[in-house]
Amino acid sequence: MDRPARVLLLVLACCCASLFFSLAAASRALKDHRHQGFNASASASGAIDNPRGNGTQRREAFSLLGCGSSGNPIDDCWRCDPNWHNNRKRLAECAIGFGRNAIGGKNGEIYVVTDSSDDDPVNPKPGTLRYGVIQSEPLWIIFERDMSIRLSQELIVNSYKTIDGRGANVEIAHGPCITIQYVSHVIVHGIAVHDCKPGGPAMVRSSTTHFGWRTVSDGDGISIFGSNNIWVDHCTLARCTDGLIDAIMASTDITISNNHFSDHDKVMLLGHNDDYTADRAMQVTVAYNHFGQGLVERMPRCRHGYFHVVNNDYTEWRMYAIGGSANPTINAEGNRFFAGFNENSKEITKREYTEQSIWKSWNWRSEGNLFMNGAYFITSGAGSGSVYGKASSLAAKPAAYVGELTLSAGALLCGIGFPC
Repeated sequence: MDRPARVLLLVLACCCASLFFSLAAASRALKDHRHQGFNASASASGAIDNPRGNGTQRREAFSLLGCGSSGNPIDDCWRCDPNWHNNRKRLAECAIGFGRNAIGGKNGEIYVVTDSSDDDPVNPKPGTLRYGVIQSEPLWIIFERDMSIRLSQELIVNSYKTIDGRGANVEIAHGPCITIQYVSHVIVHGIAVHDCKPGGPAMVRSSTTHFGWRTVSDGDGISIFGSNNIWVDHCTLARCTDGLIDAIMASTDITISNNHFSDHDKVMLLGHNDDYTADRAMQVTVAYNHFGQGLVERMPRCRHGYFHVVNNDYTEWRMYAIGGSANPTINAEGNRFFAGFNENSKEITKREYTEQSIWKSWNWRSEGNLFMNGAYFITSGAGSGSVYGKASSLAAKPAAYVGELTLSAGALLCGIGFPC
């Protein structure tokens, strides 16, 4: 073989060796990525099937699976639109359940929060969140940028308001939080509410024409008091002094959906007290939420009214998940219940302060639920029939799909110009 041929052969050998090692390295890298969770279908499937997965893992899995594949009717109504930021009010057409008629600020102007301060709860500055929520006209409230808002007193929201956190990382935390009192048509969407403290006693403005003396508040994340047509969707809630979401004093036509709850004792109270019979008119839908880790009880705790608990994912509970007193009607359909590892906390249900001879006639139904790790639901009253008509607000999907339905529970990370 002459010299040029030997040189050419050597070059070809080097190229082949280089290609071999490059392919081998690429193969190892691909395996490493898959091992670390970058296999989209595997990662998404794991998050769906794992009821103990956290909210971040679930949202990442949703993005890997792609838009429009969740089967969640709220999300599939609006999230695939890359122009959502110019069509924000479409959200008001996507509500389900008893709060489906809540329109918030759909018929009003856009109000942009530019100032995260809250220095004066009686005379708030234009540009602040408080200034927006007290106005008399409908407003769709959005945020100029990421904000952490520490309120000086309760944020008292007027009727026909939407608080829309999409496109920014917005949190209300480390102070008094949101109060929805004697108003209607309020939507709260896409914010984090955590570490809420009691407010008052103090003077606080509730509208452009009224301010008054407020006694010490409970320290709820979101307090709904004597109000109707309320929708709380895609919020992240944790660690408040009292409840994360409480609805009392004849509040009704409420939907609580797509939220992520964690690290809290008394999660959700629906009904004022056993003697307050006006709560018999209460109708609340609790749907597509993820009741995550570190929760103890009240998911929800109900009184008197009608409650549709449908297609939620329960990671654990340290005392009980669904409880009540004063003869509430509870229709639990298509939920996934994963009991914790404490053998004394496997029961999902709890009847408060009532003998079995009384509560055995209460209408508590379990239909199509998935029970894991020893979880069990004690039913009572009618197993089916028209008695659940007022506690039925949407068609439940099979519990096997709950992982997909709740995959994006909590505040979303929405980028301008992309599906949310």
